[in-house]
Amino acid sequence: MPRTVIVRLLCLCLFGVLAAGSAHAVDLTIGRATEQNSLDPLFSDLGNDVATAENMFESMIRFDPDRQMQPSLAESWVLVDPLTWDIKLRRNVRFHDGSAFTAEDVAFSLKRARNVPNSPGPLTIFVRYVQSTEVLDSHTIRVRTETPVPLLMELIGRVFIIPAKLGPQVATEDFSAGRAMIGTGQYKFRSSSPGDKVVMGANTDYWGHKPEFGTVTLKFLSNAAARSAALLSGSVDVIEQISPSDIGLFQNRQDVSLYSTTSTRVIYIAMDQGRDESPYIADKDGKPMTVNPLKDRRVRLALSKMINRPAITERVLAGAGEPSGQIVPQGMGGYNPALPAMGFDLAGAKQLLTEAGYPNGFGLTVHGSNNRFPNDSQVTQAIGQMFTRGGLRVNGIEPLPYNVYAPGATQRKYSLFMFSYGSAGTSSLQGLSGVLATFDAATGSGAINRARYSNREFDAAMRDATAEFDSATRNAKLAEAARIAMEDAGILPLYWQKLFWASRKGFVVQPDRGEITSAHFVSVAR
Repeated sequence: MPRTVIVRLLCLCLFGVLAAGSAHAVDLTIGRATEQNSLDPLFSDLGNDVATAENMFESMIRFDPDRQMQPSLAESWVLVDPLTWDIKLRRNVRFHDGSAFTAEDVAFSLKRARNVPNSPGPLTIFVRYVQSTEVLDSHTIRVRTETPVPLLMELIGRVFIIPAKLGPQVATEDFSAGRAMIGTGQYKFRSSSPGDKVVMGANTDYWGHKPEFGTVTLKFLSNAAARSAALLSGSVDVIEQISPSDIGLFQNRQDVSLYSTTSTRVIYIAMDQGRDESPYIADKDGKPMTVNPLKDRRVRLALSKMINRPAITERVLAGAGEPSGQIVPQGMGGYNPALPAMGFDLAGAKQLLTEAGYPNGFGLTVHGSNNRFPNDSQVTQAIGQMFTRGGLRVNGIEPLPYNVYAPGATQRKYSLFMFSYGSAGTSSLQGLSGVLATFDAATGSGAINRARYSNREFDAAMRDATAEFDSATRNAKLAEAARIAMEDAGILPLYWQKLFWASRKGFVVQPDRGEITSAHFVSVAR
């Protein structure tokens, strides 16, 4: 291929500059299932944080509801050589305080994203390949990488941009207090009531499509029944993560519209593989073990065979899920058709445990969230029951609120836990790199590898795939990397979830495969 590749996206994105404005006569209240961990837009890449931040902050690129990449604060990018990218930024963009957006702000944001303390979903996964940044002029930035990274813009392009004038001393607490909430997005921060709501107002000076609503309120309602009741009563206009048992409430009604899509989010079981003594692993008598059975591939495969995935998707989720055997669904780059969901096989599980030296099983505790995605608590309970039937001693099943649970998983407080990953890019690269690559805090490798899985063969395959510029060849290499990790049972994929939203009459929702629920995907019915 030529040494210089110019990527210029000429299509108008969802919020293109030619779209008509509105009079802001309508307000919007969204009933959200999960509150953000922080208002700091660089604190975490977890979906609940992104869904709040993207109303007020922007990145260089954005993804439409079908997860196709669109330009945002960046208009074009040029590959100067395999290690050098020049990025042209959008002019005539202003922050909410009236200051001009420039390349200095991008350089500052990419640097700060490397190290935000206590993050449950660090952004180092996106900036880890950046060796240096250089401001060429007010709206051109040069990025140099340590190795060739063909999908660089899918990575660094997702980092939210904040003003450089906030300075290196700006802390997450400054965003929580509201004084650092300065973005370029369609809506400006007004107020926040932790545990209750975030309120935003229209940015009338927005560079693109003028805001659809005058005021946007994100109302946090962790209980699914409470969200449904709030919509039917009219106290909120849109809700997300409808419980499968509540779908019937919204069907065949004239005053409510129901929306759904199969997401890119995979729900999986992670298993502590980085310690010989894991906090919730015990022998059959309940005594702590000095040898961690989860480090044995045969044990991990046995656990996978104990899980009846069709029973979970059909009974626990009432069809709102599709059994999974890998990290991305069909249609995304890196999908491997030779990796079906693991079959339910108790006899095979028993044989593997015996081969591994645990004919009578061992003890464990199953951790999960109780308000992150539909029926997550029930799925956690079902997993625990299946392990019990498989001959293990389940000492506890502990679903926790997500804002407590996610930091705990990142801090490695659990031994076996249910988590999820939603692929926001066009391929499995980000998911495989973040969830399964060997953890290295210095380089950002395996930034969300909370179980500390490590496989040298997988790491080598990922390095090879990451440096491949030809998309077809890269996807084939990603599929091979997936095979290595899945056959090693690095994680145990359970299912891809099906998502449901509902809106009151007068509002329209564009279902987002990345499961983001923000004002961007809601419009006034016309």
